[in-house]
Amino acid sequence: MPVNIKAITGQVRLKINECFITLSHSFLLCRMGATVFVQPLDLVKNRMQLSGQGSKAREYKTSFHALTSILRNEGLGGIYTGLSAGLLRQATYTTTRLGIYTVLFERMSKADGTPPNFFMKALIGMTAGATGAFVGTPAEVALIRMTADGRLPADQRRGYSNVFNALVRISREEGIATLWRGCIPTMARAVVVNAAQLASYSQSKQALLDSGYFRDDILCHFCASMISGLVTTAASMPVDIVKTRIQNMRMIDGKPEYKNGLDVLVKVIRNEGFFSLWKGFTPYYARLGPHTVLTFIFLEQMNKLYKIYFLDS
Repeated sequence: MPVNIKAITGQVRLKINECFITLSHSFLLCRMGATVFVQPLDLVKNRMQLSGQGSKAREYKTSFHALTSILRNEGLGGIYTGLSAGLLRQATYTTTRLGIYTVLFERMSKADGTPPNFFMKALIGMTAGATGAFVGTPAEVALIRMTADGRLPADQRRGYSNVFNALVRISREEGIATLWRGCIPTMARAVVVNAAQLASYSQSKQALLDSGYFRDDILCHFCASMISGLVTTAASMPVDIVKTRIQNMRMIDGKPEYKNGLDVLVKVIRNEGFFSLWKGFTPYYARLGPHTVLTFIFLEQMNKLYKIYFLDS
């Protein structure tokens, strides 16, 4: 009986896809575990973005000043305020993003198991990221409010005990639609992050290889991904501060503090200065940088194995 090489290859590639799904589940658990360690960075970043709101007098001078002030005034537990919301955000955002990505990836793959091209993968990634961001917005709103609470006077604090208490109270006191306040900038940030990461990594890697000082190895991938993380942080922070301000805003005389995202940008630049759009850059990069490095090193190694065992065989 003749051996159907194409059929066998297709089956093997399907098995590889199943392995990717298993790895995705492991990735979710790793992301949730990592949240425990990066939660203080999230809190400092959010406090920095809200510092000096409406004026040029900043509450915190630097990210380190913010961290020490929080520890001094709120204690060690204060830097973990909003941890439950951070965990729920990862559970909802990451699960949805990986699920959508897996489904679209399989749909766009050819019958013989050949994966989509680079640009289709980028489009799939941005679509999955935006969808995951929409699903994770309620947890994001709760996280922003919980991490911002400690900077307010005692009589103005919302006092959410945990993420579920926050979601229930927001729904009851402000309406269910408030849970998705800021969903547009949240989705826009996800798209910007995905697009900036892919484009800047590809360009940085090529520039490093063209310099003649690097080979296509882990060192090159590490350096290119660190540059990519820096570019991605710079590109996404203005969108991120819009998201943070909108999700934390209150009603003033029955009217929202900001009309829309553009209004946030205009008021921040006019009242706080142009570079205030990048407040909280250090903790944001400290959080996003390692994630970018691990993502691209993992991706490069998987691509190398795929090329060795399937494309070159």
